[in-house]
Amino acid sequence: MKLPDLFLSESDHVPSKNFLRCLRTSAEFYASFREEAISRILQAQYSCNYDPFIPYLAVNYMDRFISRQEIPQGKPWILRLVVISCLSLAAKMKNKHFSISNFQEGETGFTFDTQTINRMELVVLDAMNWRMRSITPFSFVHFFISLFELNDPSSSQPLKDRATEIIFKAQNEIKFLEFKPSIIAASAILVASKERFPSQFPSFQRSIYSCQFVNEENLQKCFHALQEMVEMEWHESVSETMSCTGTPLSVLDRHFTGSESETITNGSAVPEIKRRKLNLHSNKW
Repeated sequence: MKLPDLFLSESDHVPSKNFLRCLRTSAEFYASFREEAISRILQAQYSCNYDPFIPYLAVNYMDRFISRQEIPQGKPWILRLVVISCLSLAAKMKNKHFSISNFQEGETGFTFDTQTINRMELVVLDAMNWRMRSITPFSFVHFFISLFELNDPSSSQPLKDRATEIIFKAQNEIKFLEFKPSIIAASAILVASKERFPSQFPSFQRSIYSCQFVNEENLQKCFHALQEMVEMEWHESVSETMSCTGTPLSVLDRHFTGSESETITNGSAVPEIKRRKLNLHSNKW
């Protein structure tokens, strides 16, 4: 796919528009569902030693699925079925082996056979309009870095590595669902460049702002949110180190150690999201 087509098509590979507002208002079930699903997906990454791009893609599938599909409440096994199906699809997309038995090892309650998981994969794919080859922030990283005139060309790899790390971390937070993949990529690269090459940062910033495909207002908003996330992570790391060494925390340290939470506001108007109902009447489910 050509670069202009990537920018034009990226909105087809993200959750539905009202999903973020729904999560931020009174859709507590979906917020909790997403949080636990991501936790299980990341657990699979560490326990099964997956390429980190597989869990990232699985979360992308899961977000797109639950933003368009009505999930029945009171059936906790559905979360596990969605998680394992999204991981299986992501592994297939990356041409990697996915062991259903290894993933379900040690699980209590429901275990799912291959046929059930394959049927659930079809439900997920249908909700995503069969767009399995997702456009993610990683689709744009090389392009944005190519806009920079680096003093040392070999420094592009450390810049890419740091931006990649930031993108992985950002996926877990609800607030970044409002941004297109290209905006997240550009913002992550700017945050990484400010860390690694502060003297060249103004030049890098101008290069990205001049890109015709970038909305400057959204870019600034996402950049500040990512920078805040990175700073919060740094302060938490420092606080943990001080706590281990018995060093007392200052007032400023304590201020920054509080993790940001997505507030669920009761009584707010909930945007209508048209979701398909999940057909669970088959005896095999």
